[in-house]
Amino acid sequence: MRTPQRFMSLTVLVAAAVFAGHAHARSDASFMKEAAHAGAAEIEASKLASTKAKSADVKSFADAMVTDHTKVADELKALAASKKVKLPDGPSMTQKAELKLIDTGDNDKFDERYAKHFGVKAHEDTIKLFEDAAKNAKDAEVKAWAEKTLPGLRHHLEMAQALSVAPKK
Repeated sequence: MRTPQRFMSLTVLVAAAVFAGHAHARSDASFMKEAAHAGAAEIEASKLASTKAKSADVKSFADAMVTDHTKVADELKALAASKKVKLPDGPSMTQKAELKLIDTGDNDKFDERYAKHFGVKAHEDTIKLFEDAAKNAKDAEVKAWAEKTLPGLRHHLEMAQALSVAPKK
């Protein structure tokens, strides 16, 4: 009787360890998917700003965001492929709605809406996401990539904060 109980206990422990391992893998995969959504939204918003913004500073910022976030997206695609994680193709439904919101309304306020939302707020949210992954990711490569990407995101936030204070027309 004791041997089957030990076997059951061992089976439960092994199953719990396997489940915990998968939960961590899902957590890292979730981070990569959220990062892909955030990057795609930033690229789409910045492409829109490149054509729609009135301020040369805002257009320059938007162009830099397209370039930088495309590079980061390419790195993420390679990392995700190596981890067998399928990334989403674009922004989330919520982010698509936010893209429509910045493109709606007074065209004279577009620069301000873009700088505030996809410059400041989006980068603040993305930095929190990456800080969490840099601290808590279970996969060493995922953690290292998040850590490596953070300084650029922080720099983008600083640039965006300068724009949102007084976008030039």
